[in-house]
Amino acid sequence: MDANQQTRSNPFGMDADCENCPELCATRERVVHGYGDVGADFLFVGEAPGPGADRTGVPFTGDERGEALQHVLGLLGLNNSLPSADDPELENAFLTYLARCRDPDRSPTDDEIRTCEPYLNAEIRMINPEILVPVGQRALTEIATEYTTTPAEEFDASADHATTIRGRGFEIVPMTDPLDQTDAEREAFLDHFSSLMDRDYRQTKGRRGR
Repeated sequence: MDANQQTRSNPFGMDADCENCPELCATRERVVHGYGDVGADFLFVGEAPGPGADRTGVPFTGDERGEALQHVLGLLGLNNSLPSADDPELENAFLTYLARCRDPDRSPTDDEIRTCEPYLNAEIRMINPEILVPVGQRALTEIATEYTTTPAEEFDASADHATTIRGRGFEIVPMTDPLDQTDAEREAFLDHFSSLMDRDYRQTKGRRGR
């Protein structure tokens, strides 16, 4: 795998026919790997594909939850297309999931998330973002476990929404489920994240050689 931006969709060429979780192979439409700018400073991590992403193959697209996140990205200047686009024109942002396949009747199991962990770790390692944005409680718990020294149970997606957590090698900015956000929560995230984006690294880090 390399970090050459030849495509936004699964830019590192990860296994699109993965069969490591037999139960999910029977329920998914497709494997949904990461999507976006491989030079991104900002990496957004959700729990697992929803019905829209399972159809489009692109994280956070094709349904109300996806459109809600894409709307926020657009307001931040990270998405140059409509929130309803199945192939958003992302700049300085990368979207991915803990688990890569969908079961319409349940959330991914701990074992399924552990099975997908090498995919996520590889994306994070290759992109080397400045900020990780866990979207929702499950993503926050997993990211906090891996990248902080604080017990994961001490983090709460609602209480920690739109704050900055100092992690190991990254800053972590939790986001509540975009579909359930109040107007006040959305504005709080936009205000906090916009202040982070004003840093000088936004102009340089994402375009440097690797």
